[in-house]
Amino acid sequence: MSTDAIKLMINGVGHSVAGVTAGTTLLTVLREKLALTGAKRGCNQGVCGACTVMVDGAPMRSCLSLAANCTDQDITTVEGLALDGALSSVQQEFVSGNAVQCGFCSPGIMISAHALLRGNRALTAEEVRAGLSGNLCRCSGYKKIVEAIVKASETRP
Repeated sequence: MSTDAIKLMINGVGHSVAGVTAGTTLLTVLREKLALTGAKRGCNQGVCGACTVMVDGAPMRSCLSLAANCTDQDITTVEGLALDGALSSVQQEFVSGNAVQCGFCSPGIMISAHALLRGNRALTAEEVRAGLSGNLCRCSGYKKIVEAIVKASETRP
């Protein structure tokens, strides 16, 4: 049974999404209804972090979040981190530092990193590792990922 259309604010753009049931996850809406495929369906249990998006400024697992509960919130996906066509500092450092391997986990990690970078100080590698503890990468040893985020924290305006 579908609900009425819900209204979502995603990456600063309002969307009216029809055909959303009470149990439809935010991840399903993002990927299947709005073609925002940055967030990935990994474990579908909120453990791997591949589906991480920002909801009202905090990282959230979109596979566990009901879309209907997000109607009055500001949602940011990895697609929304770039501003006016320019990559965010995290995205740029991931590219410059070759921190992406297969790329499956990268969007969720970038969102978590973006949340970490909201402070006004440079981060240590230990702080980055702690901040990424909910994001799993199956391809890397995290070294380049951590380095990219530390560098982004040091070079952001």
